[in-house]
Amino acid sequence: MPEAKSYRIKEAFYTLQGEGAQQGRPAVFCRFSKCNLWNGREADRETAVCNFCDTDFVGTDGQNGGVFANAEQLARHLSELWPVADAIQKFVVCTGGEPLLQLDTELVEALHQKGFEVAVETNGTLPVPDGIDWLCVSPKGSASVVVTQCDELKLVFPQDNARPEQFDHMVAQHYFLSPKASPHMPPGTDLMKETHTRQALSYCLQHPKWRLSMQMHKILGID
Repeated sequence: MPEAKSYRIKEAFYTLQGEGAQQGRPAVFCRFSKCNLWNGREADRETAVCNFCDTDFVGTDGQNGGVFANAEQLARHLSELWPVADAIQKFVVCTGGEPLLQLDTELVEALHQKGFEVAVETNGTLPVPDGIDWLCVSPKGSASVVVTQCDELKLVFPQDNARPEQFDHMVAQHYFLSPKASPHMPPGTDLMKETHTRQALSYCLQHPKWRLSMQMHKILGID
């Protein structure tokens, strides 16, 4: 029998989804360590495919992070972060880094067994395991996107190598533009993001297929 797969988690926490179609929904966030478009080292940011990431996904030393020996252990750990013991549908967002480097059908099934609806936020460069309940694809730079259908397409805007019209072939329920921020500036002081917000707003008004998505969790100062 093959050895059970382990999972490396940077952090996990209970909060509100801050952006996109599920904005405002209580959720457990599970941030997987590692990404295939940037190694997370500042020295390599400039040459990375995705060089505007504002998230620390390196290692397993974050809040409730660690290495989990198998899917059942990780699913149990995430379930313990959900504070409400009632009939409300539990919701987990698998993010990163790039979660699909690790997330597999076994973990999805284990999360379903714990009563979770499973959402994934991915850059779309890797195949998606069966059983995902909500799929958000966020293309980055020149990386080739292999996913053509999703619930939500969320494009950081603007990107020279990933313009909205490049994804007209993708089928989604929702299409969002998320203004690109500086990875080094705190909310309220980022003049670049202010400019990008105005540009995204203008694009959405001219192309009403797209909607503006703001990062409310950063505006509110929550995780």
